[in-house]
Amino acid sequence: MSEYTESIIPGVSRRKSASRYRPAVFLLVPLLAILFQVYVPRFIESAANLELPLLVTVYFSLMRRQPIAGTLIGAVIGLAQDSLSHLPLGMFGIVKTLVGYFAASVSQRFDVENPAIRLILGFFFFFFHQFFYWILSRALLSQQVGFDLVQTLIVGVLNAAVGLPLFVLLDKLRQDDVALA
Repeated sequence: MSEYTESIIPGVSRRKSASRYRPAVFLLVPLLAILFQVYVPRFIESAANLELPLLVTVYFSLMRRQPIAGTLIGAVIGLAQDSLSHLPLGMFGIVKTLVGYFAASVSQRFDVENPAIRLILGFFFFFFHQFFYWILSRALLSQQVGFDLVQTLIVGVLNAAVGLPLFVLLDKLRQDDVALA
């Protein structure tokens, strides 16, 4: 098996193309997700558990299939989220940059069109995001924040479940696929 020619999962073909979107989709979808994250929990407290900017970062990084593009997507969405939140600038930027890079890297090896893979990746990247945010809060800001593993796992399942229909909706906004060089 060469590095990028075959899928890790036997019998599952992997698409080797990056998805294209209109520029308006790249601007409006993350902006709407960030605005949802900032304003909706003020009215509906349970909506604070949804991490839509993270799900959008994961989706666009998975579909672009390029680590550099995933890194930039994560950095831009994370910094935009930081700028609208009351938290220190750069925390979401750093964590979502890592998520974008790793999601794009994973997409080169797995069939990310498969709903089961998307569900697993949605859960994994939520947990990854929360864990690294906790580490950065302790290391960079010297904040003694707690990390409730059970609650993180439950909210991770919730976000993964919300991610599936969100990913299907975002799939409908795709343009023609372009073959990778």
